[in-house]
Amino acid sequence: MYRFFVEEHQIEPTRIHITGSDVNHIRNVLRMKPGEEILVSAQGSLEYRCYIERLEEEEVTAVILYAMENDLELPSRIYLFQGLPKGDKMEFIIQKTVELGVHEIIPVASRRCVVKLDEKKARSKTARWQGIAESAAKQSKRMIVPQIHPVMKFEQALEYAKSLDMVLIPYELAKGMRHTRELFAGIRPGQSVGIFIGPEGGFEEDEVRQAVEAGAQPVTLGRRILRTETAGMTVLSILMYLMEED
Repeated sequence: MYRFFVEEHQIEPTRIHITGSDVNHIRNVLRMKPGEEILVSAQGSLEYRCYIERLEEEEVTAVILYAMENDLELPSRIYLFQGLPKGDKMEFIIQKTVELGVHEIIPVASRRCVVKLDEKKARSKTARWQGIAESAAKQSKRMIVPQIHPVMKFEQALEYAKSLDMVLIPYELAKGMRHTRELFAGIRPGQSVGIFIGPEGGFEEDEVRQAVEAGAQPVTLGRRILRTETAGMTVLSILMYLMEED
């Protein structure tokens, strides 16, 4: 069953009004008809099962059959601070980490980033990345669409991460897999966890030092060097396995 996201103000006691790009998708791509059922979420744990009542040019009206609590999100909020990679790797990273349960993604311009985005390109990229996150959230039956932030400088990202309960920075020179296991296993429901992933070439030693001074804990992900597009998914996969409840 197809899932769509709306804002709270679009929900009435008995009906939901779907607007924006989803209208064209429902009418002209999916070619749905009145009477067909859909799922609607408003960025929370409450899910609405509805049937389509009317398909108009600017709006689709759906009648609420019933609402239910669906706790499909991870019990802890994972924030991915991703160093800007080359090419279209960021799109792949966003798609897969959204599927794995990331809460927010913060693109980070660190020193070894090859990609340089001016303000106009950065806005355009952010809008496209947000669209990819929404598509991935729909496909994977997420209850929320993870926010994709505008690109931050490394120092700005560290400042943003200060509000989180735990910040981890996988680093190829870090030692002690036991320490990594203990940190991962110690994450509790309700906590917020930041993961800093470097771009191609990783973080500079001085950046790691800055992160540690700001409260981040270096961790190892094993003896092999992981690509930037692999590292974040590896951490999310481990955390999803550890956090998922029966």
